[in-house]
Amino acid sequence: MRLDKFLKVSRLIKRRTVANEACDSQRISVNGKSAKASYDVKLGDIITVAFGTKSVTVKVLEIKETTKKTESAGMYEIISETEA
Repeated sequence: MRLDKFLKVSRLIKRRTVANEACDSQRISVNGKSAKASYDVKLGDIITVAFGTKSVTVKVLEIKETTKKTESAGMYEIISETEA
């Protein structure tokens, strides 16, 4: 699954276009490297998302094409959240 779609389906970012823009401006990294929106997400990947002054690092546990809001948090495990 594409990185931008994973971010939307898992609800880490609300809209796919916003996820795309975040990837383009290098605010998303996968396994320590800056990633493009077309990156193919795999189980076990470590994704870091920078939101302004906040940074969230998650580990991919599950990949689903669609999910309900209540189940979306089960797609990842939060490793760390930092305020800059």
